[in-house]
Amino acid sequence: MRPLELRIVIEWDKFQLGASMFIPCLNRRAMQKFIEKETQRLKMTIICKRVIENGLYGLRVWRVEDTIET
Repeated sequence: MRPLELRIVIEWDKFQLGASMFIPCLNRRAMQKFIEKETQRLKMTIICKRVIENGLYGLRVWRVEDTIET
């Protein structure tokens, strides 16, 4: 991802169940759509909220479960 030419690397394979991450961005709606599309492709279920943390606009993303059954 490159919001405002700032490169953000998300290591999806290390995003564990119950974990959350903050992604700084100004266009939160577009970033949320991108994150939702990517996590659907990876078969992850997330909750994504538009937030302001420490004065920065962004998204808080929680991984809540896998959508594939084992």
